[in-house]
Amino acid sequence: MSVTDLLIQAINLQNQGQFEAATDRFTQVLRHDPTNSHAFYSLGLMAMNAGDLASALEFCQQGVAAAPQFAPLKYLQGTVLQLSGDKESALRSFDAALQVQPDYVEVLLNSGALLRGMFRHKEALERFNRILAVNPNHMGALANCGIMLTEFKQSELAIGMFERLIALNPLHDYALGLLFYERMHICDWTDFETVRTRIVDGVRAGERVCKSLAFMSASDQASEHLKAAELFAERYCPRSAGPLWQGNRYQHDRIRLAYVSPDFREHPVGHLMAGVFERHDKSRFEIIAISLGIDDQGRLRQRMVQAFDRFIDVRDMGSEQIAQLMRDMEIDIAVDLGGYTSDTRTDIFSYRPVPVQVNYLGHPGTLGTDYFDFILADRHIIPTEHQAFYREKVLYLPDTYLPTDSSVRISERTPTRAECGLPETGIVFCSFSHDYKISPPVFDVWMRLLVQIPGSVLWLVSRGETTQANLRREAQARGVRPERLVFAQRVPLVEDHLARYRQADLFLDTHPYNAHTTAADALMAGLPVLTLMGNSFPSRVAGSLLHAIGLPELITHSLADYEALALQLGTDPARLADTKARVAAHRHTHPLFDTERFCRNLEATLASLHAPAGATA
Repeated sequence: MSVTDLLIQAINLQNQGQFEAATDRFTQVLRHDPTNSHAFYSLGLMAMNAGDLASALEFCQQGVAAAPQFAPLKYLQGTVLQLSGDKESALRSFDAALQVQPDYVEVLLNSGALLRGMFRHKEALERFNRILAVNPNHMGALANCGIMLTEFKQSELAIGMFERLIALNPLHDYALGLLFYERMHICDWTDFETVRTRIVDGVRAGERVCKSLAFMSASDQASEHLKAAELFAERYCPRSAGPLWQGNRYQHDRIRLAYVSPDFREHPVGHLMAGVFERHDKSRFEIIAISLGIDDQGRLRQRMVQAFDRFIDVRDMGSEQIAQLMRDMEIDIAVDLGGYTSDTRTDIFSYRPVPVQVNYLGHPGTLGTDYFDFILADRHIIPTEHQAFYREKVLYLPDTYLPTDSSVRISERTPTRAECGLPETGIVFCSFSHDYKISPPVFDVWMRLLVQIPGSVLWLVSRGETTQANLRREAQARGVRPERLVFAQRVPLVEDHLARYRQADLFLDTHPYNAHTTAADALMAGLPVLTLMGNSFPSRVAGSLLHAIGLPELITHSLADYEALALQLGTDPARLADTKARVAAHRHTHPLFDTERFCRNLEATLASLHAPAGATA
């Protein structure tokens, strides 16, 4: 039998799933033709698919040496190295494949994704653009290019990519949600209700139409949030084949508690948790940081590095490697502070590296998986009747689920109204929430308030010129002069930022995605927060904070009541002044800003999970 016949026979056996027989035939091919690139490639591919990465890499290395101009072998080698967690070597192999074949679309796509995971976003975008130069309608490149453009805050270009993607395939996974979410980021409400309804209906029907986090801006139903999370988890981070932790209990002098996050830096999660990390009882807990993200060299990063017993930077490791590291460290409890937010690695937990796995803080809702044991919340955020909408078992913290850092000292000097760009007189309504949280129905209310209260203004955080222009246009369309929207400039120090809140009169919360860290900031500075408490985790956070500071009367349960209470406070100076005085006083008498108390409550809750009956495999 000729080499060609053997090769054809081997390929047919491989395609039929008869891998043992195929391996035998490919081996025969190599005996007759030791440089046969197709045989090396197939042997490497079958070994990789069988999970034998060592053998797969050996076949690739032999094949690359024998046939250096066969680009698919270098591509396969890079894929095997990437699966092994060796990102740098994988990238070198991908680059070698591109040297042979510069327009190799699959290599460009996969190496772009790899570069994105290595936080080399500019290079990643360049790879995706190279694909589009070859094929302007490549849907994978359009999606990835659009996502990368969002990282660079080039929203209009990203929106164009997502619109092209949807024109090519209206049912492309998550495309409509990507378009909706990025439009929300610049307050472009084109077809808002039509697109929002299509997304909600799609999730209800089990379609991959919107990622879990973006869906929180589209829906206020915990049941729908669960469905969106389950659909995302099924594709993005399904349970791995075998758990690394096999049920054994460790005998440590202290509970080994790991926090896993990309946000040990200047980030809302970092600001919320820094004081907790510093106050952990080191006689009871050994606290470990598993850091997935960049080191921004900031002062908050340094605080956290010093707070942990061990601070481990794992950003260059693969998810399975990180999971194995956590298992080897015999961690007792691991808390995921990221969920499905940027640069997280939820799939680490799919390998079940530790006995107790907890979802907390970073992702305001269920992760929709069966390998997280618990979610930390409070009874206001997840009432008993909502527990059925969480795959995790709900554990209640006694006061509020949101930590705060009482060590923050607000700057003594309050900037003048003129320095803030505010008029010298008139009510200042404030909403420093992210732009994607501003929904048209709530904005309608805000504009009606400005119409009804002469001289009032709406104070928002400074965003890009496009966002500001969009909001001013929307204001004018509702009968409000555009200049009555004032945009705050960003300031470097959080202490100075918090001092600005003293010039505001009332914080107007967003819905269905509340202000979280921002609402806590406002209350810390003595500014009342008016919220609409809804039916989902992210729409109930501000209400939780108001309960924890003893001001539940600022919680409403319908848009009409929200508007009515805002109007009452905005037109009754004495009532508003009394409310502000009580916010300032309650800060020192209620638990919201008692970091020490929060830390002890958190420790008691986590320690209870370390009891023999605490975890399930």
